[in-house]
Amino acid sequence: MKVELLYFDGCPGYEALLPRLRELVAEAGHPPDALELRAVESPDEAERVRFLGSPSVRVNGEDVEPAAAQRDDFGLKCRIYNGVGQQSQTPPEEWVRTALDGAC
Repeated sequence: MKVELLYFDGCPGYEALLPRLRELVAEAGHPPDALELRAVESPDEAERVRFLGSPSVRVNGEDVEPAAAQRDDFGLKCRIYNGVGQQSQTPPEEWVRTALDGAC
């Protein structure tokens, strides 16, 4: 099982998410080394890795956002999540938990 946190340096959403993401990975029973940090450093790399913005969380290669597969707005930018009735710089914990619970 692999959890990736994709980000770019200086992203406030990434910095806010990282400690909680570590907790969620542990709560789901996955080892700490299941979480990998992946810096995206250029617009070309953002296109190549299908980076929807910082921070992005992927579990076994799949973005935790349910509608992410239909998106194509890749780039080196901050990401805004539209959760249940609110916007946030980090994905809703329910999305992360669902992805982690479904991972092998």
